[in-house]
Amino acid sequence: MTDIQILVVDDEPEIADLVSLYLTNENFVVHTCYTAQQALDYLEATPLSLAILDVMLPGMDGFALCRRIRETHTFPVIMLTARSSDLDKITGLTIGADDYLTKPFNPLELVARVKAQLRRATRYSEGVSPDNRNLLDFGGLVIDRSTHECTINDQPVLLTPIEFSILWHLCENRGQVISSEQLFRRVWGEKYYDGGGNTVMVHIRHLREKIEKASGRRDLIQTVWGVGYKIEK
Repeated sequence: MTDIQILVVDDEPEIADLVSLYLTNENFVVHTCYTAQQALDYLEATPLSLAILDVMLPGMDGFALCRRIRETHTFPVIMLTARSSDLDKITGLTIGADDYLTKPFNPLELVARVKAQLRRATRYSEGVSPDNRNLLDFGGLVIDRSTHECTINDQPVLLTPIEFSILWHLCENRGQVISSEQLFRRVWGEKYYDGGGNTVMVHIRHLREKIEKASGRRDLIQTVWGVGYKIEK
């Protein structure tokens, strides 16, 4: 796993060093930063596989840093927050984070979440199968699971791994209504919980905004109220 490089950004050195220690023990290459600006400098020079961002950073906070990352990068982002407020969690998801963990946390749980996000992110890089099951092409929308690329009307759509997974699952089952619970279990691979529907809804909104920006279409992903989401054939 030495080619997997992870950025840890936390202004509390003892936490940053602890996280770094646990991840290094798993043979990840870890870069530790204590400010958002240091992290941005790393982004310019280092190909990263995942970032772990503390919300409460001096100067530019973790939310603002996540927004900057999402302007040009799709690798998974995990937010760390000292507040258990649902607002913090929703804010993190809204700006493009893939997961969040509340302080204090068990370092082993963080490592498990990191591995889960990396598995999800690399799921689409296994090569195109002979029958081209890694490529979906319809209505001007092209999704290539082997390269993790998405275009609509030849315009690229930059998607995070979770957004890509949601879109792929909806397109693969186009014409069918997929419930929030089904999407959550399929994409996150975790047990559905009370806030799972909100988590799915936030990512669906991101997808619609990105698709609309690239194509002017906002009706590709349809909401079937009280049931779930679908993409028409």
